[in-house]
Amino acid sequence: MQPKSSSRNKPSSRLWADAEALNAALADLVRVYQFRDRDRICCHDISVTQCYALEALADKGPMRSQVLAALLLLDKSTTTRVIDALVRKGYVERRTDENDARALSLRITPSGRSLYDTINRELVAQQAEMLADIDPQVRASVTDVIRRLAKAAEARFVSGVSVGGCAPSCGTSNGD
Repeated sequence: MQPKSSSRNKPSSRLWADAEALNAALADLVRVYQFRDRDRICCHDISVTQCYALEALADKGPMRSQVLAALLLLDKSTTTRVIDALVRKGYVERRTDENDARALSLRITPSGRSLYDTINRELVAQQAEMLADIDPQVRASVTDVIRRLAKAAEARFVSGVSVGGCAPSCGTSNGD
């Protein structure tokens, strides 16, 4: 389905065809990865979103809840529920922030780090199996393209340009 646009903003037919092919390929990939992540991560008694939170804390270190919410592209209340569950399970702890004694900072615990490392090793092992028969230069190129696409999509989301949900051009009709 083509979006409404003026003729001067309309992509070339080749670009449009490439965008359609990319959209289909990414939809297939995301669908499979959502199930893969759910199946591999949830067997460790955490949700995919909780695993993303552990990953952020493992990679970036202690941070405030607002920073984590921004990294995960979640609202504050959802982030609080995710963190509350991880605290109950002993994977994350809240501590006084080093820079502001009035604030709390989130930190991954040793058991949270161990769990994240286990899950990450399992997921990377699956990637290695899939990549084994692909030429190393192709692997590097594909990884680079995926990183660039992810950064571009994130930049659009963070800037307020929709990458999901209802785009501003969809209207806001609720059947009124």
